[in-house]
Amino acid sequence: MSCLSILSLNYFYVHNLGAKVEDLAKREGLLPENAKGFAVARRQNHGMADLDPLKDEIVSEQLTRNIQFFGLESQQKVTASYVVVIGLGGIGSHAASMLLRSGVGRLLLVDFDQELFEPIQQISTAVVSLSSLNRHAVATRADVGIPKAQCLKDHFLSIFPECQIDSRVLLYDASSEEEILSGNPDFVLDCIDNIDTKVTFLPTRGLKVLSATGAGARADPTRIRVADLKESTNDPLSRAVRHRLRRDYGIDGGIPVVFSLEKPKAKLLPFKGPSGEEENPSDYQIVPGFRVRIIPVLGAIPALFGQVMASYVVTQLAGLEVQTEPVVNLDMDHYRVLHYRLIEHEESLYGTAMEVQVDVEEVMYVVKELWHGRSAREQSAKDVGRGMWRSVNELMLVRWDRAKPASVSNLILLKFKERKIMMVATHSKIGKCVFLAFVFPPNSLLENTEVEGRNSLLKLGVA
Repeated sequence: MSCLSILSLNYFYVHNLGAKVEDLAKREGLLPENAKGFAVARRQNHGMADLDPLKDEIVSEQLTRNIQFFGLESQQKVTASYVVVIGLGGIGSHAASMLLRSGVGRLLLVDFDQELFEPIQQISTAVVSLSSLNRHAVATRADVGIPKAQCLKDHFLSIFPECQIDSRVLLYDASSEEEILSGNPDFVLDCIDNIDTKVTFLPTRGLKVLSATGAGARADPTRIRVADLKESTNDPLSRAVRHRLRRDYGIDGGIPVVFSLEKPKAKLLPFKGPSGEEENPSDYQIVPGFRVRIIPVLGAIPALFGQVMASYVVTQLAGLEVQTEPVVNLDMDHYRVLHYRLIEHEESLYGTAMEVQVDVEEVMYVVKELWHGRSAREQSAKDVGRGMWRSVNELMLVRWDRAKPASVSNLILLKFKERKIMMVATHSKIGKCVFLAFVFPPNSLLENTEVEGRNSLLKLGVA
């Protein structure tokens, strides 16, 4: 198809959609100047509760790609949902923006009270600043000085006016908790960037929560992950939060977070007072726990954090199960150790390492991608962070089928004691069947074999 034909079709599509808006406006007795005005007028007349993506032409057209992806029933769940976003900077603004574009029907946007910070313009983070335009989702220069919550609401009304949007310029603490978290939200996004407020919020019971850790001073988008708080590494904010939650509330994990495996590439900048000289930042810290010093930020990374959060929440609301990538926090030295250990084992068992057909890079693939850095027998991660580093001391790669070379498709990751059991068990077909059951978890493709095998292992006193 020629470019001219594509342009013609595009013009026809846009013109046809405009005609739909105009026709619908006439039918409802509304005469707006544009689609935004029409949608606002309809909302004033009907409210979001009367708008059904299955029936409303404009809303269903706007959400058509989501409907095609999820299906109508699942998209209805998204559109009927209520989500609270606390913290509306680089991460929170992008998360809220994509939640809106995904059709979430009700949003509460919260950022803290700027009046607390009027004495020092440098830390007035509740309002849009010129320096925040490098990472904010929708703000323009015309929005500088406007509270972030109000800025988002104003822009959002031109994107999806049918959404019920409430904005609050409010600091989250014990006194405001009820106001912010009432109404039974389906999800709450924690995009707070200070420790005290985060620690106050995260122990909240009975709500689905997704928390963001530090996105500043990072540059590698491929290192962003979603996992349990206890698995987050290389992040000073999450490390401090983990410590405080464990100390004050006895909480070790169970909180999903978005974080980066990347080590920060820059440090906090020195704090300069009104005189331009370096001063003690704590002298200017009006609210305890709020960071006064500035951390360099590459705007794309907090934006991606926000997009990841929105995707996680929308798929959860729609009921779509997504398996997140396991966190394997190992470096090349660990893979070299495992490679050397494999060669040593082959020489000890077979008298030669000639049939080792993997190098260090392929060992990394086998350990990280196939076995997720843990023994094949473990169904979930028990060792995280530095614990995973220590676990390497008791792991090794061995052949599954002794008759075949030690290749990518014939290597299994086991603990030393499990390898000894395997050496004894796999001398016969029955033994292999038993060990197969010993290794693979329930509900696997080998479930029937496993049931028989586990029973045999119990009789042998092995399982």
